[in-house]
Amino acid sequence: MQQKDIAVLEKAIGYTFKDRNILTEALTHSSYANELKARKKEARCNERLEFLGDAVLSSIVSEYLFVKYPELPEGELTQRRKAVVQSSALASYARKIGLGEYLFLGNGEEKGGGRERQSTLENAFEALVAAIYLDAGQKGKEEVKKFALPFIKKELDENYNAVATDPKTELQQLIQQAEGDFLEYFTVKEYGPDHEKTFEVEARLNSNVIGKGIGRSKREAEQNAAMEALKLFGEI
Repeated sequence: MQQKDIAVLEKAIGYTFKDRNILTEALTHSSYANELKARKKEARCNERLEFLGDAVLSSIVSEYLFVKYPELPEGELTQRRKAVVQSSALASYARKIGLGEYLFLGNGEEKGGGRERQSTLENAFEALVAAIYLDAGQKGKEEVKKFALPFIKKELDENYNAVATDPKTELQQLIQQAEGDFLEYFTVKEYGPDHEKTFEVEARLNSNVIGKGIGRSKREAEQNAAMEALKLFGEI
């Protein structure tokens, strides 16, 4: 890759790297690293950066949503976060900056259309987030916010209906896929004064408890119970 190509990418992301080695690592797919290693050349792929980038992005998005939606319970905040950092969303952000064009891919991955593969683009975007975070040092979080939040905000604005899907709706859609299953919510306890009650709710599938939730309203408690059930089913 030529120097001018990196400069074009840096312009697209609005950040100039002090250490371009970390950017190279973020752009290196495991297939390319393995080919270099086979030729006895040192190489690091972007998988470790991907791991860090996922955590950094989740933290930044969580903070943004927490401030933007002060009225929403935990369950609905989680749904919004899930929508804007899911694989298809991250891949779309990567495409907007042409990230696939800068990736180092092995021959097989190149021939197999890796530059447009959703999982490859998703992972590269997360690795790029981590690279910015590490390269910027103490300003890492702020630099990532400058880079990533415009994508997040636009995704929320353009796809609000999809993002706003609540846990109860998602759980109901999941249960409906299995014929004969019946989902119910039971208030098992409520306590506190009338103006400040707390509710405990169980989500039950065919009489089996699949989630429990607590909230200041029955609706919030039910949403949190549905969220726990989605976690049980591996949907979150």
